[in-house]
Amino acid sequence: MSDQALLLRSIRGAAKRRERADSAKRQATEDLRGFCQQAQRAGIPVTQIASEAGLSRQGVYDLLAERP
Repeated sequence: MSDQALLLRSIRGAAKRRERADSAKRQATEDLRGFCQQAQRAGIPVTQIASEAGLSRQGVYDLLAERP
């Protein structure tokens, strides 16, 4: 395999890995949003939700305000 072909193959592989990572991040964010919504409805304080999620309180509010 030529150097160019190897490089192009590597680029395609990296692009596929990046797409899978982006998809996994989108899904994890959607899951986190859902769990935060459930926790808020259950009466768990936003401060505690933020602590558990590794976010600031504003980060939790921003996450809850986003539309999937």
